[in-house]
Amino acid sequence: MADIIALLLPFFGLILIGYIAAKVTKQPAEALGWMNTFIIYAALPALFFKLVSRTPVEQLTQADFIFGEIGATYLVFSVLFLIGFFIRRNSFADCTIQSFAGAYGNIGYMGPGLALLAFGEAAAVPVALIVCFENATHFIVAPAMMAVAGGDKRPAAQVAVDIAKKVGLHPFIVSTALGFCFAVFSVRPPDAFQRLIDYLAQAAAPCALFAMGVTLALRPIRRVPVEIGYISVFKLILLPATTYVVLSLIGNFDPVWIYSATLLSALPAATNVFVIGQQYGVWQERASASILITTILSVATLPIVLYLIHSGLLPPDLVP
Repeated sequence: MADIIALLLPFFGLILIGYIAAKVTKQPAEALGWMNTFIIYAALPALFFKLVSRTPVEQLTQADFIFGEIGATYLVFSVLFLIGFFIRRNSFADCTIQSFAGAYGNIGYMGPGLALLAFGEAAAVPVALIVCFENATHFIVAPAMMAVAGGDKRPAAQVAVDIAKKVGLHPFIVSTALGFCFAVFSVRPPDAFQRLIDYLAQAAAPCALFAMGVTLALRPIRRVPVEIGYISVFKLILLPATTYVVLSLIGNFDPVWIYSATLLSALPAATNVFVIGQQYGVWQERASASILITTILSVATLPIVLYLIHSGLLPPDLVP
């Protein structure tokens, strides 16, 4: 367990440094804009391109892995939605954001750095595929469900075009697609270009974690949702368990792929949940509280997940 704590300490330490820096310097939220731009449009895309472009193409075409991981995510999403709608009697729009809070993990900012620290370069491809395909799916599901809820008054054709743009032009997806092309045709980038990619990729994890800490500091808890009790359980415990079981039942994947998907599923709620709620004026303060609370709780739950993996208590496949 000491090794697990040593692995996580710098990881959460960077988040804490960002949190403290925001509290001490009291910079406005707008000051974070350019760092987020750098992370989303330069550092993380460079990391994904670097990792995917160096991968044998046969590893990039495991559709059953992608469908299994996304299927597990939306199984949990659906259960949360049904609980909110039929038991809690919340509105369709509120249930949508609540379900994202319990099923949309912080895979972009936290996922790559933590998985690569825990499992090494072997985790690169499953992490890149999960981040890209999950984000693409969320970009489709969120506006579609909010349109059904009546939160989006635009014509259906305009909503569809906006969804297509968000999916097709997102930096994570574009960079991964380019990396896939380089891998398929065995293209090696020029040395100068590769060094630039390496510099950007090295900055991805530290900058993303620092920015996450700043973001948490700038969104204090004003309204704690009653639903946070079961949302936290679903997000931090049931989602990783579901992902692990579903992928084990589907096929004999490489253990690192199973463990990477399980670890990413165990991450706290993504800051994008707040962004979606803010965009549609739904469940905003409670979404912010859900992100902060699940992040704090993950300090206790993530070491347990990593301990189960590294100790061998969680076998790489339930159905060998």
